[in-house]
Amino acid sequence: MVQKAKILLVDDRPENLLALEAILSALDQTLVRASSGEEALKALLTDDFAVILLDVQMPGMDGFETAAHIKRRERTRDIPIIFLTAINHGPHHTFRGYAAGAVDYISKPFDPWVLRAKVSVFVELYMKNVQLREQASLLRRQLENGNGSGASGQTASESAEAEEGAESPGLLSELSARLAAVEEQAEALSKQLGDNAESATVATAAHLERKITGLRRALDALEPGAGGGASAQVPSQN
Repeated sequence: MVQKAKILLVDDRPENLLALEAILSALDQTLVRASSGEEALKALLTDDFAVILLDVQMPGMDGFETAAHIKRRERTRDIPIIFLTAINHGPHHTFRGYAAGAVDYISKPFDPWVLRAKVSVFVELYMKNVQLREQASLLRRQLENGNGSGASGQTASESAEAEEGAESPGLLSELSARLAAVEEQAEALSKQLGDNAESATVATAAHLERKITGLRRALDALEPGAGGGASAQVPSQN
């Protein structure tokens, strides 16, 4: 069963949260409400989110201040933030949103189809990233088990399964194909954001490209003949 991605909706007005839920329900993901910046930060302490929809104008901690706290935390700094606002004070106000770390800045009333499409892109990238991390971890375990299964206390059947997985070209081909799909999604996202020269957007896209490049190098290192098969060293994915 595929785990659903979580989307954080932050707005101090219940009717706005209800409207966002109605728009995004078609994505069939887990929608989490937060009625204030403080509540949003608490939710981010325990859960991982694919994207955050953040209202700008809120009492107490507004959207800009909330975003600043999110970007200062190591755990949450890379989560995409889409600002939603009912006010528009011109380019300076929009720039402030991007400077706070937003990947997009949408004024209300907005087109529900456009918002849903933008959110779906970040959800898809998040899900692909999770899958790749899990698959890379599985490959590392299989390689380690193939090198020293006897000393690790595994049963004979577990060792055989690990060695078969580590030596299977079919598994590597499948992972390579899945990574290629992610690379295509990332390229599409970069083109979508290409006309936006804001530094925060560029930084987000560059960070994603670095992660994907690292995963591609790690996968290439596992290919037969790349560095001694099961004994090859997998690059760190920090």
